[in-house]
Amino acid sequence: MEKVKKTVFSGIQPTGTVTLGNYLGALRNWIPLQDEYDCIYCIVDLHSITVRQEPAQLRHNAMSLLALYLASGISPEKSTVFVQSHVPAHAELAWALDTICYIGELNRMTQFKDKSAKHSDNLNMGLMNYPVLMASDILLYSTDLVPIGKDQTQHLELARNLAERFNNRYSPTFVVPEGFIPKLGAKIMSLQNPLAKMSKSDENPNGFISMLDDSDTIRRKMRRAVTDSDTEVRFSEDKPAISNLLTIYSLCSGVSVADAEKQFEGAGYGVFKDAVADAVIATLEPIQQRHKQLMADKDYLNEVLKQGAERANRIASKMVAKVYRKIGFLPKV
Repeated sequence: MEKVKKTVFSGIQPTGTVTLGNYLGALRNWIPLQDEYDCIYCIVDLHSITVRQEPAQLRHNAMSLLALYLASGISPEKSTVFVQSHVPAHAELAWALDTICYIGELNRMTQFKDKSAKHSDNLNMGLMNYPVLMASDILLYSTDLVPIGKDQTQHLELARNLAERFNNRYSPTFVVPEGFIPKLGAKIMSLQNPLAKMSKSDENPNGFISMLDDSDTIRRKMRRAVTDSDTEVRFSEDKPAISNLLTIYSLCSGVSVADAEKQFEGAGYGVFKDAVADAVIATLEPIQQRHKQLMADKDYLNEVLKQGAERANRIASKMVAKVYRKIGFLPKV
């Protein structure tokens, strides 16, 4: 029987602060999908422990991220919202996929190379196998569409390859997923290095804006944002810093990039940066207020997680049972 709605799956790691880049490049794009697709939104805490975490902080971050999901507009009535570690099938399917994934495929992963350089004192197998677990996340739910940033396209391609490899080896089992990359804001760059993605792991806190930064902090970081050589507010490949700020302004204000260029013609960078800060503050303040309310209601957040995990487990356990049967494992008695 054909699905009534196509399925969307996505997730964010609960590792520290969630940045403006995470919101504009991912989280915000999830909200309108809820009305058109069967959306499954996960807090991917299994992924987060590939880098050392402080246990109490990880638990707090996971709950805070759930509150940000809901405060941003994700509805537990419309979507399945849960924590990855509450659904054992993610790890169970990952092991089966490990056995059909080749070492060469994982060695070629750009993110593995980057993270290996940053965490040379903790080169663990989880860091290498991260893309296989991501494939498991996606394939468990017969996902049709994966909202991703440009830096995740390599991981999605591996998920597609593993789905096709399993289907060819055994029989059609997995949906081969497609990626969804928004035309504008797919990759928000660092405020201090516009050639690098805005990241919560940036050693320079002025490089990113947290979704929970107060208005004074946002304005200060925006004023310290690097600029390009001339004073013209123009979107161009040779002006990566201003192009990044124009993208942020457009996404937060609703003004097109072309109209923003006209709006700030001859205004100078100072005026432009303050306007970008105003737009970011106006976007984040209502989310921050709702987040604060939700964090004070732990019973509600726990109920959301309980119901989400129950729904996710029903779907995921059926897929693992199907995969295990095809592989040749004895059924549970």
